[in-house]
Amino acid sequence: MTVDMELPPGFRFHPTDEELVMHYLVRRCTSQPIAVPIIAELDLYKHDPWDLPGLALYGEKEWFFFSPRDRKYPNGSRPNRAAGSGYWKAPRGDKTNWIMHEYRLADVDRSIRKKNSLR
Repeated sequence: MTVDMELPPGFRFHPTDEELVMHYLVRRCTSQPIAVPIIAELDLYKHDPWDLPGLALYGEKEWFFFSPRDRKYPNGSRPNRAAGSGYWKAPRGDKTNWIMHEYRLADVDRSIRKKNSLR
């Protein structure tokens, strides 16, 4: 799903952790515009890991997504991380080369979120 964007020659998207949180995630959660729409919104947990590269807006070996995070139990705080055919802990010690980093905001004023925004 890589989108044709008008990016300057030599453009690389390689944000630091702080840039991802402070510029992209905070802006997304507070419904502020992001200058270059380079991060796709997608429910990661409904897709197999090997399908993700084709669903990203940009990137060849590293992809970024905004994704809702559901709870495992309605009244609990434990996140539901069931993910298609993927898994979170390597069974029998068989590891893959897939790595996922999650970022979330601890305190966000949810009243400023749009109705259709991430949960």
